[in-house]
Amino acid sequence: MITIDNLKIYGADVTEGVKRCLNDESFYIELVTSVIPDERIDELEKYIASKELDKAFEVAHALKGMYGNISLKPIYDPICKITELLRERKDVDYSEYLAEAKLQKQRLVEMHNDRR
Repeated sequence: MITIDNLKIYGADVTEGVKRCLNDESFYIELVTSVIPDERIDELEKYIASKELDKAFEVAHALKGMYGNISLKPIYDPICKITELLRERKDVDYSEYLAEAKLQKQRLVEMHNDRR
């Protein structure tokens, strides 16, 4: 279950995230929960693998905004690194950043699915 305390343990900047939601913790939790079904990290990985760097940048930039706006730093940080490399259309090994983003997304999903 996603709670403010769980998000703090996860590494989210809850103070900033709640502040952006006009100090409404319930709304913040609702926004965090709303990103769970998003599958664009897989789409990003596909575009990078096929060297479609323009499309990859568009997806990465959207993800950066989404995760940044709700202060999910564990996912935001690797996505931000990917975005900045793609901004320059650098053909580099993105696997470390993608793996970290996917791991952190999985942690968020597991938190959501944990009904304790």
